[in-house]
Amino acid sequence: MEPENNTRISEFLLLGLSEDPELKPLIFGVFLVTVLGKLLIVLATTSDSHLQMPMYFFLSNLSFVVICFTSTTIPKMLLNIQTQSKAITHAG
Repeated sequence: MEPENNTRISEFLLLGLSEDPELKPLIFGVFLVTVLGKLLIVLATTSDSHLQMPMYFFLSNLSFVVICFTSTTIPKMLLNIQTQSKAITHAG
């Protein structure tokens, strides 16, 4: 019988965007403005009656889907940028 690998992974390291501490506030700002911009599109198209045409309806739905998909990864990434942490748990 061959030996099995019983190693348990408890966390992952997020590597990527930048190691430069001067760029971290810029990256934080860009992602925060992106999420807030998508939210503004959704709010504008639902509140203004002139923006109830199909093109704006689909733009609003696309923005909503982007917000939903990124609502799990972007907040964790923004938190990691601010706390200088690179680890994310398996459950996270």
